[in-house]
Amino acid sequence: MNGRIGVFIHAEDPISEAGLASQLRRQPELHLVDGEEPAGATVAVVVADEVDEETARVVRSMRRSGPKVVVVATRLDDTGLMHAAEAGACAMLRRSEAQPRRLVDAVCTAAAGDGTLPPDLLGRLLENVGRLQRQVLSPRGMTLTGLTEREIDVLRLVADGLDTAEIARRLAYSQRTIKNVIHDVTMRLNLSNRSQAVAYAVRQGLI
Repeated sequence: MNGRIGVFIHAEDPISEAGLASQLRRQPELHLVDGEEPAGATVAVVVADEVDEETARVVRSMRRSGPKVVVVATRLDDTGLMHAAEAGACAMLRRSEAQPRRLVDAVCTAAAGDGTLPPDLLGRLLENVGRLQRQVLSPRGMTLTGLTEREIDVLRLVADGLDTAEIARRLAYSQRTIKNVIHDVTMRLNLSNRSQAVAYAVRQGLI
């Protein structure tokens, strides 16, 4: 399609879908992917009144199919914001702000792997994430990655090439404890071995 971005539209009602399709079809950077499934699309635009559990389910389904997801919602409160972020949406717009040029910019940004949020929503999202870390994760010794500080320390030393005995000496734990930590991490994150655990930590920016 001459480098144009494939866009799939999912809307709760056909009128919203037709209106959005009419806007986007005129944009030279984009081409619409027709059909019931987003196969071949780079970005899926999900249109809803609010981001509730059902909308979050749709976002997760789209992400499993491959496209990045832009959510356009009539109402975006703090709960909806977290629902969309947790489901994997990389851009969110209020319907009242989704003028053609702004929507195209959000789609292009999503296709490039980046995110878009209205400034006030970004501030609220960061505030909610900070509250989650302070009130829920930190008291349990965990971080936003789902790993404890001890697990992160062990993975860093594994990445440095230390064996189990060396890690145990360095951290003043028993070898059994180190083995259990590595086993717990690999099982919880559905990883196969130490190498995959280290790769995960690298991707998360932990080491």
